Amino acid sequence: MNTNKILILGVTASGKGTLAFNLALSLDAEIISIDSMKVYRRMDIGTAKPPMHARQRIKYHLIDIIEPSDSFSVGSFIDAVQQAIEQIDNHGKTIVAVGGTALYIKALLYGLFQGPGADEQLRVELRARAKAEGLAELHRELASVDPTAGESISPNDAKRIIRALEVYRITGKPISAQQRQWDALDVAPDWTIIGLRREKAEENKQISARIKKMIEAGLVDEVKSLLSEEKPLSKQARSAIGYAEIIDHLAGRMSLEDAIELIKKKTRRLAKNQRTWFKTFKSVNWLDIQPQEPNKEILVRIKRILAKQS
Repeated sequence: MNTNKILILGVTASGKGTLAFNLALSLDAEIISIDSMKVYRRMDIGTAKPPMHARQRIKYHLIDIIEPSDSFSVGSFIDAVQQAIEQIDNHGKTIVAVGGTALYIKALLYGLFQGPGADEQLRVELRARAKAEGLAELHRELASVDPTAGESISPNDAKRIIRALEVYRITGKPISAQQRQWDALDVAPDWTIIGLRREKAEENKQISARIKKMIEAGLVDEVKSLLSEEKPLSKQARSAIGYAEIIDHLAGRMSLEDAIELIKKKTRRLAKNQRTWFKTFKSVNWLDIQPQEPNKEILVRIKRILAKQS
């Protein structure tokens, strides 16, 4: 059975979730969330999950599938998304995938970069250096041997910095050069990719509005509740933007106002990294969204693209 597959991508707070819902509703489709944090149960406000009334009308996949105490990797994602695609295919429905986790999107479209196996001794050495010298020093080293990876990997992403340095040490080649195996591939012919873009100033405005809404919706209380659970949050869950800063606030390490400003700063940096990743994607139908442009008009533009692809 050949199910139509549509992917809507964009940076955080770009409005892609609402548009995906409206599109899925109009096509009687099911939605696959391509997001590394929406997989966690009870992490609702800080991950900007779709509201329950939307999830009652449309079937969503890869939301609320694991506990906050568990870890979730790109390999776990690949397994889960393949199951979701098979389920929707069996239903005979169109797939609307939506997300901003660039690594997961790239793995979905092009396959998973394998790379060399882990060298645990080398990882221990790199972790020890990060602790002694600071993660910023490792990131500077990465930028010197692999400028492309240094640009795309956040200075705060210890796991990916260490992995990139590990690959370079083992192979003598930058991880970004090896990942270009993706770039030699084209998108599977049954995927139509639609990208949402806004001016940077408008993106920043959207980000600030979303964070304000999250705080007003009770993000602090949500984090308190998660911290009170019997099983501790996994390292991945604790490090999520919005959660890490509120955890520091609740521990007395910063004021709420400082935590909010730090969330805004990190979210803007995330959006920048997402833009960098998305530039490497092929066959994207980009839509430049105007300020205050109604969702119904954007949906009309999306349907025009789909009509041309059919």
